[in-house]
Amino acid sequence: MRHLHKGVSFAIGLTLLGASLAACGGGGSTSSDGQLELTIGTFTNFGYDNLITEYERLHPNIKITHHKTGEGGPYHQNLITKLAANSGLEDVVAVEEGHFSDIIDKSGKFNDLNEIGPKDVTASRWLPWKYDAGKDKDGRLIGYGTDIGPLAMCYRKDLLAAAGLPSDPEGVKSLFATWDSYFSTGQTYVDKTRKPWFDASSQLYNSMINQLDTGYLDRNDKLTIETNPGIKAAWDRITTAIGQGQSAKLVAFGNEWKTGFQQGAFATTVCPSWMLGVIKEDAGADNAGKWAVTAAFPNGGGNWGGSYLTVPKQSKHPNQAAELAAWLTAPEQQLEAFAAAGNFPSQVQALSSPDLLSKTDPYFGDAKVGQLYAEQSRKVAKAQYKGPGDGQIQENVTSPALQAVEQGAPAAQAWQQVVDGAKKIVK
Repeated sequence: MRHLHKGVSFAIGLTLLGASLAACGGGGSTSSDGQLELTIGTFTNFGYDNLITEYERLHPNIKITHHKTGEGGPYHQNLITKLAANSGLEDVVAVEEGHFSDIIDKSGKFNDLNEIGPKDVTASRWLPWKYDAGKDKDGRLIGYGTDIGPLAMCYRKDLLAAAGLPSDPEGVKSLFATWDSYFSTGQTYVDKTRKPWFDASSQLYNSMINQLDTGYLDRNDKLTIETNPGIKAAWDRITTAIGQGQSAKLVAFGNEWKTGFQQGAFATTVCPSWMLGVIKEDAGADNAGKWAVTAAFPNGGGNWGGSYLTVPKQSKHPNQAAELAAWLTAPEQQLEAFAAAGNFPSQVQALSSPDLLSKTDPYFGDAKVGQLYAEQSRKVAKAQYKGPGDGQIQENVTSPALQAVEQGAPAAQAWQQVVDGAKKIVK
């Protein structure tokens, strides 16, 4: 699943949450005909419909009820509400990686999957950084990894060519090798075209922060925003680029941003695997072949998106729930989910599958997108620890502050807004 911090406020009305809580039942039981009943909760599209039917066929003694929610924001706030109430959660609960930090201090309310899950499910199933990010700071495995969003760069071939820059996917790799080369090329592009280089500053800034060894919080859940030099360095770099005219000053996932894809309002965009579908939808058929994707990302690699399947201690059947979660996150099933919904798998065996590696996309010039993103997924060095409130700082503090800079606010003033806002979230 894609990362869900899109500028939508994290705060959801409690009245709405209460109604949602009442409408959605919790853990499983046993039916009148003797079947074990399990429930699973997900959001958007995990590609699980056919897989759940298949699991029931393989396990005729089990009946599964799948609760699906369209939007991830209300889903995750509802999850926090149910945790606090200690009731109402499903046997298997999906958690998006951007919200995983909000349950990490509540990890005692979840089962350790290394204890209750199938013993043949080991760390070797997953990319190391994906597996590690599913653990709490005490080393308990809280979530089985589902999909990921490895980062590449997407760009308009025609716009780069018109500016006299390389435009083929191999030729542009050096442009996107480091943040220095990326912003230097951006300045060249702006000087030659008087047009923006990238779409939205928050997209780049969040990627830069996620590449740091330590993010907004350390492993003791202490705020690092004033002591971590990498955070301020990234801020200075991105706000300098804004001042140079490199940003199109758009709000990611807003209507003007979507229109920008159609009109060529910017030349480059951060491109996790799921972004290919967004570009195709927003840019439209008329721009097929103009957009390209390359196996490069500044300073190596990164990830934006993906989820985990957890088993809350509310479940009445934790062992059976863990078996279901383990089966859904096995390489074979993740390849099925990839085929059904485009969710890029995090399992080592799946990443070497011919079905994945042969996947191409004609919209992007028949790019071998399966092979490309498999390669990018292995460039992620390690999982950055995400403490409670990390996602809220990104969504509700840094992104609005960067938008303020794009609209003319002094960078120093906006930075103080970031510091003050982060301190309110992490007290």
